[in-house]
Amino acid sequence: MKTRIAFLGFRHGHVRDAYRRVRERPDLEIVACSEDDAGVRAALEREGAVKVTHRNHRKLLETVDCDAVVVGTVFGRRGAIIADALAAGRHVLADKPACTTVAELDRIEELARKHGRAVGMMLEMRDAGVFIGMRRLVREGAIGEVRAAAFGGQHPLLPATRPAWYHEEGSHGGTINDIAVHGIDLIPWMTGLRFSRIVAAREWQRGVPRGSHFRNAAQLMLVMENEAGVIGDVSYFSPDSQGYSLPLYWRFTLWGSGGVLETSLNAGEIMLFKDGESSGQALPPGPPDPGGYLESFLREGRGEQASLTTADVFVASRVALRAQEAATRGLRDVEV
Repeated sequence: MKTRIAFLGFRHGHVRDAYRRVRERPDLEIVACSEDDAGVRAALEREGAVKVTHRNHRKLLETVDCDAVVVGTVFGRRGAIIADALAAGRHVLADKPACTTVAELDRIEELARKHGRAVGMMLEMRDAGVFIGMRRLVREGAIGEVRAAAFGGQHPLLPATRPAWYHEEGSHGGTINDIAVHGIDLIPWMTGLRFSRIVAAREWQRGVPRGSHFRNAAQLMLVMENEAGVIGDVSYFSPDSQGYSLPLYWRFTLWGSGGVLETSLNAGEIMLFKDGESSGQALPPGPPDPGGYLESFLREGRGEQASLTTADVFVASRVALRAQEAATRGLRDVEV
């Protein structure tokens, strides 16, 4: 039998990747779609790619027989919608971030345990060949013990196409929670080390329209369980004209006791600089796993072993939310 999936919200473009992948798989069936925003519904109707069947997600959950839902609405509303879906007994795959407060995450975790449901997230950078290859090299000991790391996830602001709700109060929930969650998930996945505390985090505004509530610049400093330090920058300062093409886009550098590894999402190789050698080596990426986040979600929902689990989603989300909280409230040395 096909797994029946419904989509709850299309307010962010990321959800289109999940929609396309679900539609292309013969073992899956899209049975319903809800969208409460009239403008988005009209746009979807003009495009003809998505058929909206409901204007209210609760009505969909009450009346449509489905196994799982994909949530892609405004960030600030996701936590409540995910909670509704879990309470209704559905597995949930969310675009990131899943929610915007620690209290919402606590509620989601409680409902997932109570109903035995899987919660997945579109952490698709795990599926990129360069990061799969970097993980393999770290786990094989290519640079020894990881002692420090840095990641840059700077984005273009693209004000002409970025959704207007980013600037609305209560809709976005923070740039660290939105973007840095990728780095917060990827570094432990690559190194096998957990985060232990958030030293500091900062979020501010530069270049957004007057009256905007979107704090589009963010930096953070974290510590891992072996005292390795991590520094990240996820500001919207990348040149709009370059789009997402810069070689610096999602750049990761790992310093170890025996060398350095570096790559980025747009790179075709992984650079290894070994201690004891005078030049670097350009190594090939690992085999990519397109749609791996979806396959992991489906496997866990069937009770099978998955590479990206509900537990992984909750850990990354909690660290990101705690870092967001540190930035918002000016906190220092926050335990995670």
